[in-house]
Amino acid sequence: MKLTCLIVTLSLLWPAHIQAHELPDLGDSSQATMSSHDERQVGLRIMREIRADPSYMDDSEIASYLGNLGHRLIANSTEATSDQSFEFFAVDDSSINAFALPGGFMGFNSGLIVAAQSESELAAVMSHEIAHVTQRHLARMIAAQKYDWIKSIVALAAAIVASRSNNPQASQAVLVTSQASMIQSKLDFTRKHEKEADRIGLNILLDAGFDPQGMPAFFERLQKAGRFHENGAPSYLRTHPLTYERIADIQNRTREMPYRQVPDSMDFLLVRAKLRAMQGKSADAVAQFRTRLQEKRYSNEAVERYGYIHALLRNKKTKQADDELAQLYQALHKDPAAPALKDHVLGKTIRVEQKNVIGGAMIETLTAEVKLANGKFSEAFTIYNNALKVYPQHRALIQGYANALIQNKQSDVALEFINKQLQLFPNDAKLFSLQAQCYALSGDKMLEHRALAESYLLKGHHAAAVDQLKTALQSRNGNFYQMSSVEARLQQMQKLKEDADKEDDKWGSK
Repeated sequence: MKLTCLIVTLSLLWPAHIQAHELPDLGDSSQATMSSHDERQVGLRIMREIRADPSYMDDSEIASYLGNLGHRLIANSTEATSDQSFEFFAVDDSSINAFALPGGFMGFNSGLIVAAQSESELAAVMSHEIAHVTQRHLARMIAAQKYDWIKSIVALAAAIVASRSNNPQASQAVLVTSQASMIQSKLDFTRKHEKEADRIGLNILLDAGFDPQGMPAFFERLQKAGRFHENGAPSYLRTHPLTYERIADIQNRTREMPYRQVPDSMDFLLVRAKLRAMQGKSADAVAQFRTRLQEKRYSNEAVERYGYIHALLRNKKTKQADDELAQLYQALHKDPAAPALKDHVLGKTIRVEQKNVIGGAMIETLTAEVKLANGKFSEAFTIYNNALKVYPQHRALIQGYANALIQNKQSDVALEFINKQLQLFPNDAKLFSLQAQCYALSGDKMLEHRALAESYLLKGHHAAAVDQLKTALQSRNGNFYQMSSVEARLQQMQKLKEDADKEDDKWGSK
């Protein structure tokens, strides 16, 4: 059983989408039944399992792009309230799907991002999912079902744990039991929720400056895929029922809107190329990019070469990846929409384009990774240092530079750098993990385990965090102040664990 099964099931169970006048008049009953705090806690409980699954994409560049796009849309939503939080993440799954979870967590399959033919199409799907959250569709359904439904959803999270055990049949049983009593009774409402999410999502899309035609265009293409490939219909059609009535309604709304040509950002194009390079077998990805470049079947040469280099690195063709950098920068010189970055081949500065900040940092990060993979540490460090001055908040650059220092046996320099970055990004689990590596290299077991504890805590693994701090105290290699600090932190984490256990008990997930 894969994470995909949970995603599809959750998407079915969460009533995804509705015209406001078609909803039952619940008044404040949704708030009374399930508070925003409760929604968030349930979402965190499910996310704890999702983050532990190999399909969860712990990629800071992809997450940053999705987060930036999502919050741009939220900023243009009149429905979002101050007590709602949002988090966007990607799942390594080639099927076309997206889903919203309790508490504002929104997942997007890599297959959906690649399938989107424009940034406006991706933004349309994201706006649709945001509308589910802002309208509190889940709380509305729970108002009628009390807590039975949410306990079933939490049971689905438990199924992920079972799916990683040696008894896959057990996870199947949990999923079937959780679904059987509710799916049929929820599908009728789902269509209504979908219409409301379409209407509100379309307004968000338009107000955020995207092409409103992105919504009907994406939905029409999905519908055609489902019609001609019935057995392999996109997952999005199964989890977000798409009817001719819905498409007609969206088309009627967009027909009245003024034509708007919105070019794709370099950020979107590079993220999409990176995901294409990560799909399937590495050798196949290399061959596909090479063929498109040879036949000039691309809309942006620089983007295609960026993806090609990623595929080469993934296929361990490090020397060839290094050789291809010259072609990448040559293509960037010809691209009027190229981001701001230094040409590390010709030594020139490419034009500045402020709206593509993530894109520029992604290219710098890839260039440094290529140099590092070829053992060219001096060149890699020069790129990291220069790029961090231009993009000081790009997590992939920060994490890559710290990792490069550790690889080059400069753990003291790495530790100093990481400690400074943690003051700016105290919730970066990867930085704490890298900090732990530095302490391990220096032989400081106590601080190593303390750093690991912080990393585990940020990932939602409270018990593991507590265990790491207990191990840290057992090492007894710190001074009085360090020991006292660890003891105080242990008390704090134990309290956090107790609170998390109470939430688990509340939702019957034990």
